[in-house]
Amino acid sequence: MLTLPPSVRLFVCTQPTDMRRGFDGLSIMVEKILKQDPFSGHLFVFRNRRRDRIKVLYWDRDGFCIWYKRLEKGTIQFSANLSDGAELRAADLAMLLDGIDPAKVKRRRRYSRTS
Repeated sequence: MLTLPPSVRLFVCTQPTDMRRGFDGLSIMVEKILKQDPFSGHLFVFRNRRRDRIKVLYWDRDGFCIWYKRLEKGTIQFSANLSDGAELRAADLAMLLDGIDPAKVKRRRRYSRTS
């Protein structure tokens, strides 16, 4: 189970990403494509063209960290309604990693505070 504090946000890059990119290449994509600050402490999610690999980049107080997963079978399917820079919930990322399409999940109505 993925548990993150409420202050941490997750942003997704829907464009296929070259998984050879490291810390610097991914942080440049965060700035140029997602229009976010890579040093913010938020999580930035990237996938490759074949959709069998995913990388998550984040800043951890004194350096960048990358979490990387390669599927042996199957694919990671981002929802069609996502665009670059769209925000995910931690539950959505957990479902993606488990092979569940969050767009097809029926959610019960909940209170959410709008600012």
